Amino acid sequence: MNINKYKLPDLPGVYFFLGKKGKILYIGKATNLKDRVKSYMSKTVFDTRGPLIAKMLEEAKKIEFIETNSVLEALLLEASEIKKHQPIYNSKEKDDKSYNYVTFTKDDFPKVLITRGSGTYGPFPHGGELKEALKIIRKIFPYRDKCKLGQSKLCFNAQIYLCPGVCVGQISKKEYQKSIKHLTLFFEAKKSKLIKSLEKEMKMFAGKHEFEEAEKIKRKIFALGHIQDVALLKHDLEASTRNLEANFRIEAYDTAHISGTHTVGVMTVVENSELNKNQYRKFKIQLDGNDDIANLKEILTRRFAHLEWKFPNLIVVDGGRGQINVTKEVLRKAGLDINVVSVVKDDKHKAREILGNGQSRALTKSILLANLEAHRFAIQYHRKLRGKGFGPPRLDV
Repeated sequence: MNINKYKLPDLPGVYFFLGKKGKILYIGKATNLKDRVKSYMSKTVFDTRGPLIAKMLEEAKKIEFIETNSVLEALLLEASEIKKHQPIYNSKEKDDKSYNYVTFTKDDFPKVLITRGSGTYGPFPHGGELKEALKIIRKIFPYRDKCKLGQSKLCFNAQIYLCPGVCVGQISKKEYQKSIKHLTLFFEAKKSKLIKSLEKEMKMFAGKHEFEEAEKIKRKIFALGHIQDVALLKHDLEASTRNLEANFRIEAYDTAHISGTHTVGVMTVVENSELNKNQYRKFKIQLDGNDDIANLKEILTRRFAHLEWKFPNLIVVDGGRGQINVTKEVLRKAGLDINVVSVVKDDKHKAREILGNGQSRALTKSILLANLEAHRFAIQYHRKLRGKGFGPPRLDV
């Protein structure tokens, strides 16, 4: 795909990858639209973005974009557009439960909270960015998050002007609802409509000679036109520079059984060089429990039937060439191109060699961590299923 024909600007905004018949495949936001979209055309896109995005690029036929005046607006517009269109590759890229949302509670004086898995506005893929965004937004539109009604003194956030004093009754229900309406328009990426609404209110206060209130609104309008999102710019730059490490996902597989009985399999996950236990999976073997290669094939076949699970950049199996070959067979049938390595053990079950390791040496530690954790998790799961009365015979793993 020739991106030069799209004349992408060096400005923040939201980009759209479109497939056949204009179907939106993927939506993303950028500090610099030209640089971000250009990064997808790199030869290392598989390593930096993962197999799922590489597959999306194969299907993409066209790119569209919307410029924004700030990174903050790009962040909110991205979430709004993802919620509206629900592109298939955005939903597959990450487990829904791991997304962040902003939730407005249904109280008379609604709280504004960050929630996980679902909410009023979102999804927001990166929690750090969302927190920085809310810091900026809250300075323009103060809101309630933790304070209780009927307190005898101002909450801490009200003292630093981040809460409108809901706790001690400094703002009426009507006025606070109006502020929530302003926030709603901003989160829905309707900035122009929000500014028109504020300008109308400002003129109303001025007409009533309530110049102090008119001045407050004037400052909000100015702030919306001069959003200071340096923190978001820094966050986006840092995320880009560590993109390979932060997005690299390793899945490791192992089995446990006693002479082919009570056979189980597990999947463990290492992301950003750390164990992600929320992503672990367990499998009860349904076929021949005494054939390690057949067991692995069953586990992988069942795992990759779950298209909603995020795909890995690298798969680690325990064993030798046989395990690598059967893994590649399953991946080939699933239409996936994912790198595979196996960890070969010595007589004391210590890692002796990594086969098929075309990865950088920096990943070796993560490969061994994932493999060791899969071994531990498999034994733990097997012992749990055996039950206390099954006895402590030695495991064949």
